[in-house]
Amino acid sequence: MKIVVCIKQVPDTKGGVKFNPDGTLDRAAMLTIMNPDDKAGLEAALRLKEQYGAEVTVITMGLPKADEVLREAMAMGADKGILVTDRVLGGADTWATSTTIAGAIRNLEYDLIITGRQAIDGDTAQVGPQIAEHLGLPVISYAQDIKIEGDSVIVQRQYEDRYHELKAKMPCLITALSELNEPRYMTPGGIFDAYDGEVTVWGRADLKDVDDSDLGLKGSPTKIAKASDKVRKGVGEKVNLDTDESVAYLIGKFKEKHII
Repeated sequence: MKIVVCIKQVPDTKGGVKFNPDGTLDRAAMLTIMNPDDKAGLEAALRLKEQYGAEVTVITMGLPKADEVLREAMAMGADKGILVTDRVLGGADTWATSTTIAGAIRNLEYDLIITGRQAIDGDTAQVGPQIAEHLGLPVISYAQDIKIEGDSVIVQRQYEDRYHELKAKMPCLITALSELNEPRYMTPGGIFDAYDGEVTVWGRADLKDVDDSDLGLKGSPTKIAKASDKVRKGVGEKVNLDTDESVAYLIGKFKEKHII
């Protein structure tokens, strides 16, 4: 079994975020971590590796420093790391990002692709399903449990206060929730091996079946009109009421906002 896991290096929001003049994130200036949903997807792949002897390849698109998140994944147990980086890919929205990653994955053999549900720097939950669409694969999103049965995958898909159990033949794509599992730590030996090993680096020329018009900032149909690292909250409403009046006031506000 061959598994491809898409991971992303995202800003560590505890350290604050910074923006470029065009409204895109200044990723080079921020502390970074592996996106939590992606890390859960990686852990799921590593458990399948342990159970079925799968080969796990991690792939990311980003700046050259995204090499770090690939080596972290390799230190956790991934077999190979691929970095897709090129100046022409910068500033990509979800469409351009998914086009790029799909173009890279077309170079690989795979039975299963796992992505995170969404990245904490965008929260769109679009890239995983878009990759599946580009590659013509079935997709199961919001996975909270993954099992393999023959040539099929059985997934518990989170849905409000319950779950759907879905089955799809491989190859297919799954998007993972951070609640899927508790990711393992890197091991000392794994860290040494990860930094002794090589990360494959691909650029624009290595992408299959993609047009330049669909890449980078110029190929992104969505544009950022305005960006800010702090959101100002409006002045709240203050009232001075006794207990009964306070209850009636709150109920009235809940009804006004259609909460009850």
